[in-house]
Amino acid sequence: MKIALSQLNFHIGNFESNTSMIIANIERAKKEQVDLIIFPELAVCGYPPLDFLEVKDFIAQCEKHITEIALHCKGIAAIVGAPRVNPEVEGKYLYNSAFLMYDGDVQGITDKTLLPNYDVFDEYRYFESNRRFEVLHYQGKKIALTICEDLWDVEDDLMYVRWPMDELMKQSPDVIVNIAASPFSENHALNRKKVLQHNALKYHLPIFYVNHVGAQTELIFDGGSMVMNREGKLLCELNYFEEDFRTFELDWVNTAKSFQIDADEKMFTENGVERIHKAILLGIKNYFSKQGFTKAILGLSGGVDSALVYALAVQALGAENVLGVLMPSPYSSDHSIDDSIALAKNLNSNYSILPISDAFEVVKKTLTKEFENTQENVAEENIQSRLRGLLLMAMSNKFGHILLNTSNKSELAVGYGTLYGDMCGGLSIIGDLYKTKVYELCAYINRYEEIIPKNILTKEPSAELRPDQKDSDSLPDYAILDQILFAYIEKQQGPESLIKMGFDETLIHRVLKMVNTNEYKRFQTPPILRVTTKAFGLGRRMPIVGRYW
Repeated sequence: MKIALSQLNFHIGNFESNTSMIIANIERAKKEQVDLIIFPELAVCGYPPLDFLEVKDFIAQCEKHITEIALHCKGIAAIVGAPRVNPEVEGKYLYNSAFLMYDGDVQGITDKTLLPNYDVFDEYRYFESNRRFEVLHYQGKKIALTICEDLWDVEDDLMYVRWPMDELMKQSPDVIVNIAASPFSENHALNRKKVLQHNALKYHLPIFYVNHVGAQTELIFDGGSMVMNREGKLLCELNYFEEDFRTFELDWVNTAKSFQIDADEKMFTENGVERIHKAILLGIKNYFSKQGFTKAILGLSGGVDSALVYALAVQALGAENVLGVLMPSPYSSDHSIDDSIALAKNLNSNYSILPISDAFEVVKKTLTKEFENTQENVAEENIQSRLRGLLLMAMSNKFGHILLNTSNKSELAVGYGTLYGDMCGGLSIIGDLYKTKVYELCAYINRYEEIIPKNILTKEPSAELRPDQKDSDSLPDYAILDQILFAYIEKQQGPESLIKMGFDETLIHRVLKMVNTNEYKRFQTPPILRVTTKAFGLGRRMPIVGRYW
């Protein structure tokens, strides 16, 4: 049996485009004399469709296009993911299903058993869990068809009480197929390999695994579809961060030895920044292309965060499509202006200079009576930030540019930002990068030549909203702060655990208080491209009104 893996970039709800890509790949597979072609989980509608699944017409469109795809499955079989209506009265309205099609019709269906309901996943909200276990038959082979999470319950802390493969093994399958929608995070590709290897070894069967590629708002799918033999050796891995198509002979998979170096943790550690770079570029490109946007705008402060966002936007969208705006205030240093201009020239991109000093004075004058007998404080500082947001949004509205937010994860975590000022935007590019990781990514961009000026990378961070202001006036050193934030946010370590790790108790309570009391700010941020295991947004749901520190 000749099997093809088709790793595609789908668009949620764009049934015509998704179906067209699927059919085109089926026709390609026919020309290459493929017997079975495999597509990812929920390929027909895209992943994650979220509450579109509650719209009856959306489900009807899925059914219509499954029928259309099946008509093209003559002389070939295809496995395609899509939701389907639960035929029983009991249970949720839908199943998350995989359809086996050949001879112009649907010949078999497998429903997903293990429905993830953690981090960015919320499948139990929509789907009923499968309770019927049957292998699918095609060309004399018995296929154990599974859907993403169905193979993932392999850790010591088991989340489920039933394992689909244990049930399917009672029917002596010849091969495991897993169709998936597994989003990117920095080390997730390594975890996937370990999970698939565990299953190959446990059941002594080859595995054909196919994943989505492309970005869906904040979620980025990195591809990396693969084939493993029954000894858990990686035989082939499809490209990351791009569409791909490969064919394999099942007999070869059953007898072949690994011709690639097995994945190890060192390889993934060394390439981590490169993978984050590729993920963010894909996230920007797809957010713009799938929304029909072409132009971006952002504020340039002369600091490292806006410099990184500017460089990434230019790489993703093209220099001609990105406008950087310098908005110096009375407290902006000359080097911040000079550094921003140097950056724009290095990128060969567009920039404008819109001083806000006059507008700042007008606003202060307007507030003279209201602010009478008070000292200048954060209110006056934030007026500057909000004036900048006002100007950027005015230009966004006038010229159709999408405003890119430039806040990093460290700032968002502790509330070091101004609502309706520097926290506004249509998309947050680096909101899942701690400040220390921002510098790492800047160094990666500068690996061949100086794109981001050295002075931006070496000067002490400052918001420049008052004379001689430094981030260190309000925040701990980022090297320490980021360690605390990572342990608290990604590892869910509480204050007692953090103190036992050696951090100062007073500092721990100060940082955790900042994190927890600023949830209301994060609730109002734009979508954040997810590159870690615990990004702000879909995957971290915290109460706005609560007290825990």
